[in-house]
Amino acid sequence: MYTFIGGVILLILGYVFYSKVIYQNFGVEPTRQTPAKALEDGSDFVPMNKNKNWLIQLLNIAGTGPIFGPIMGALYGPVAFIWIVLGNIFAGAVHDYYMGMISLRNNGAHLPELAGKYLGNATKHIVNIFAALLLLLVGTVFVTSPASLLAGLTPTTLNHQFWVGVIFLYYILSTILPIDTIIGRIYPIFGAILLFACVAVGITLFTSGNIHNVPELTLQNMHPDGVPIVPGLFFTISCGALSGFHATQSPIISRTVENESESRWVFYGAMICEGIIAMIWAAAGMALYQGEVLSNIIKEGTAAAAVSDIALRLLGPIGGTIAIIGVIVLPVTSGDTAFRSLRMIIADYIGYAQSALKNRLSVTLPIFAVSFALMFIDFNILWRYFTWANQVSAVIALFVASAYLMLKGKRFLNALVPASAMLYLVILYLLTEKIGFGLPMQLSYWLSLAIAAGILALFLHRVKTLKETKDATDPLFNDHLPINELYPELF
Repeated sequence: MYTFIGGVILLILGYVFYSKVIYQNFGVEPTRQTPAKALEDGSDFVPMNKNKNWLIQLLNIAGTGPIFGPIMGALYGPVAFIWIVLGNIFAGAVHDYYMGMISLRNNGAHLPELAGKYLGNATKHIVNIFAALLLLLVGTVFVTSPASLLAGLTPTTLNHQFWVGVIFLYYILSTILPIDTIIGRIYPIFGAILLFACVAVGITLFTSGNIHNVPELTLQNMHPDGVPIVPGLFFTISCGALSGFHATQSPIISRTVENESESRWVFYGAMICEGIIAMIWAAAGMALYQGEVLSNIIKEGTAAAAVSDIALRLLGPIGGTIAIIGVIVLPVTSGDTAFRSLRMIIADYIGYAQSALKNRLSVTLPIFAVSFALMFIDFNILWRYFTWANQVSAVIALFVASAYLMLKGKRFLNALVPASAMLYLVILYLLTEKIGFGLPMQLSYWLSLAIAAGILALFLHRVKTLKETKDATDPLFNDHLPINELYPELF
């Protein structure tokens, strides 16, 4: 119980103190004109107030990840709390903040464009592939999981296939319509349901006395199947701690932020809130089940089965149903912006303007055709590939942030240290897991270290070369200039 309470308090303190360090290090300019105002187009560039931006950012980044991931992460025991808290404050929230602000300073650019600018043009093509793969997997996973939960709440005539169709239709509309037409209007309602679900589950853990079942802090691995903490835990819990998916979402909000001074609340603050959500559901998983029981529930279905059982046991039929609806809100409000982000990334990559509805539709329909085909792949297989691609994207985003800060002459270790740590873990995961090479763990520890060190050396050489070869007037060094001077071709 005290480990859980202490973790939540540390997350709040992380926002109060560490977010200020990141905010000041970046060098925010409240008087600078943002892309939302300079490039307003009535579709993607639309000024919105900071609270609406915060809520949309939270709902965008908080898919099933901060619920399904922590429930599965609960199998490891209280060590999951350590990763959520430290990962969130020092990696995840830093990742989200820098990606949002670097995108804002680059005309609302998405991760592939930013990787091309700061890591080299060849990187841009690789990142485009990763971003497209990640967003396709996210969108598809976030059709399957809410459809399963909805089918469990409704009559048998409204089965899984019916809800898949309904969710796909909503995703298509939210992908092609202006951001304030659907997303900006219904998200406050979704947000209220989400907050009710999380607060209700959190409070009921205490009032029911189940909170006393949560083990106190230990580094012992409690996973019933003996899955190693390293690298397993860091891929089981991503959203809530560190998630590359967020690098595809922050640029959406970078196009709607009215003032740079709002960035700390919108980007860093939303991630801290997601961390608290993750803590609540991880605690619920530990409080209500012994590890083997929870493991069997997940194996027999998915984490969705555990979510339903937890909500109904803690809150009863009515409250539990509302809580399940709150959980459904999370993947739906991430799936819609996953597809929206994918549309914008593809359009940016091929230089295809998106102001006209027919243009947006011509990019959107092929995306959904591919996603529909992916629906026939087993959910658990999709999830494994998603988790790896997700953390690779986080590594790329943190290296982009590190390069940006180094080129600006700012403190960069707050981005480079988590980037290097996660780089090691994604290599280790690829070497040891079945989706990769399946090598022995002991060999992979050292091999991963050598490969990661080599990539880090190449990165540092790349940034050093950029600093030495670029003219001081290059936009790499001068994004503090007004947008109309940085991008005269747009005006």
